[in-house]
Amino acid sequence: MNKDLIIKEFDRLFESPKCELEYSNDYELVLSVMLSAQTTDKSVNIATKDLYKKYNTLEKLNTLSIEEINTYIRRIGFHTTKSKNFKAIVSELVKLGYVPNDREYLEKLPGVGRKTASVVLATLFDEPSFAVDTHVFRVSKRLGITKLNDDVLKTEEKLKKYFDKDTWNRVNSQMVLFGRYYCTSKKPKCEGCNLKNICKEKNKNLN
Repeated sequence: MNKDLIIKEFDRLFESPKCELEYSNDYELVLSVMLSAQTTDKSVNIATKDLYKKYNTLEKLNTLSIEEINTYIRRIGFHTTKSKNFKAIVSELVKLGYVPNDREYLEKLPGVGRKTASVVLATLFDEPSFAVDTHVFRVSKRLGITKLNDDVLKTEEKLKKYFDKDTWNRVNSQMVLFGRYYCTSKKPKCEGCNLKNICKEKNKNLN
């Protein structure tokens, strides 16, 4: 069964998968996941290292202007828009003092969509979720779990049906890492991958 093969390979490659964003509390995770859209976790970690260290509370972060935030995150993509979202998110979270286990609340925060909310809920609260980022979107199609014309929501729906609910968070993290380091968009590392025989793209000689 393909599902068993996929899980076996993911477990072989990523025995203890975890989020690669660096954070020390709940609000830093929300901010970093928002910042990571269309850029790498590594770039976000570099950009936020000094920021989080110097402004280590929500109250301190809330004193920063959009322009000041931008000086820290200038290295990452769409930094101008993300600086505005960063400021707005901090302004909202400082009212509570914490990040709630509430998808509806999270998705109303500026720059926080379904994917970001899913990552936060899974990471902070172990809520069964399936965040579909560019890696998950690509890998799920290559492995034949979803179809080429499936959008993000349809992809999430199919992944949740395909994998058992108690494995969603683990498999989701593994799929992200698999797409990031092995099943890359360009020049995927197919040699040595035990899933190449079920890979739709590999078998169509598109790599």
